[in-house]
Amino acid sequence: MRIRHSHRQGALVIAVVLALLAASGCQKAGETKPAATTQESKTYTCPMHPEVVQDKPGTCPICHMDLVVVETKPSAPKKESKTYTCPMHPEIVQNKPGTCPICHMDLVVVETGPSTSSKSDSKEHASIVVDATKRQLLGMKTVEVVRAPLSVSVRTVGRVTYDERLVHHVHTRFTAFVEHVHADFTGKAVTKGEALASLYSPELFATQKEYLLALRAAKSLSGSSSPGVSAGGKDLLEAARQRLLLWEISPADIEKIEKTGEPQRLVDVYAPISGVIVGRTAFHGMKVMPTDILFDIVDLSRVWVLADVYEYELPKVRIGDTAEVTLSYWPGKKWPASVTYIYPSVDEKTRTVRVRLELLNPRGELKPEMYADVVMRGPARNVLQLPEDAVLDSGRRKIVFTVKDEGEIEPREVVTGDRSEGHVEILSGLAAGEKVAVRANFLLDSESRLKAALLSMRESDKDAVATPPQGHEKH
Repeated sequence: MRIRHSHRQGALVIAVVLALLAASGCQKAGETKPAATTQESKTYTCPMHPEVVQDKPGTCPICHMDLVVVETKPSAPKKESKTYTCPMHPEIVQNKPGTCPICHMDLVVVETGPSTSSKSDSKEHASIVVDATKRQLLGMKTVEVVRAPLSVSVRTVGRVTYDERLVHHVHTRFTAFVEHVHADFTGKAVTKGEALASLYSPELFATQKEYLLALRAAKSLSGSSSPGVSAGGKDLLEAARQRLLLWEISPADIEKIEKTGEPQRLVDVYAPISGVIVGRTAFHGMKVMPTDILFDIVDLSRVWVLADVYEYELPKVRIGDTAEVTLSYWPGKKWPASVTYIYPSVDEKTRTVRVRLELLNPRGELKPEMYADVVMRGPARNVLQLPEDAVLDSGRRKIVFTVKDEGEIEPREVVTGDRSEGHVEILSGLAAGEKVAVRANFLLDSESRLKAALLSMRESDKDAVATPPQGHEKH
């Protein structure tokens, strides 16, 4: 029984082996190789430097980060994809909604589908779509480009000084000695005709005697029967009187000499104008020559303000422009002024041009050598204008974000002109009636730049897939 059972097991094993060999032979005889499948092409890039693109793994040559794969399937139909990013932190990018891990703001969508348009004046920006809810979250508002009067203003600082045409120097026309000084300190306010000093002049004293002699001779000869003698006495008296007048002896002093009949030993020097004494050289006992200046008197009812204007702002200033002068320590007080002269030279150290303003100072509130704030305004011009915060100035170009229908926001480059009172002139790039975004320009700029970068990466990926790298031929 044991022999029969062993024979049956051996036969079964032999049958199984033969069956396997037959199946293997059939497979070898009719074996066909499966068709070669196209492998997915892979492109690797740096998350921080998207310009670094290669067809194999590695590290970024700039920041040494590991490259990440960007899978592109040329045979698969392309579907519209959405990428989400943070408006405040554009480096946060993911392919599903969520919140920013840094500031916890809701991520906004950046649509990068093949049908999405991206019109823009600059390759660095792309058009974006922001709905009403996102606008409210961003605090974005819109303003309309309008044509309105714009008055250009120049702000600077100035220094109060004398009006040089109202400065008077007091001289004598004869040699004398100072006996008394009535205006005995600098800064004293004097009125026109007030006595400043009393002088003694031997030459003037002798001239007074001559005048008195001529006066007596004219009186004695006035009753002469000869007309020539009487006229000669009058001529002599008039010549002596003119001599006193030419020496600036006042008619009142001459009348006093006539009444007393005696020459005046001391003669007063009077103030020619009302003002303030800013200089005094007359002291008791000193000898005075006609070339000496006894007093300097300034009329402060009208003063100058000398303002320094930078040379690049000089085209905005013209003679006749109105101005406004204020003092930092006197809030609420303003003095109207006007530009009367622009000096012809530029200071080589400060690169400024001096501009002269004239203004009335009837109460003497403005003192010489005071520092003042100056605002000069030119005539208003009717121009296209926008608020200054609507224009984003990057240094190389100026960008505004125009708001279209259905929430589309398009970046546009503009050329600006003068600025004044928070508004800027638009020379080109916009038309009246267009709407422009304000108060969220930096967020819009970040999202627009991010979308432009993503679109650029997609175009680079297309080029990389269309042109396979050299050295990877199919075998």
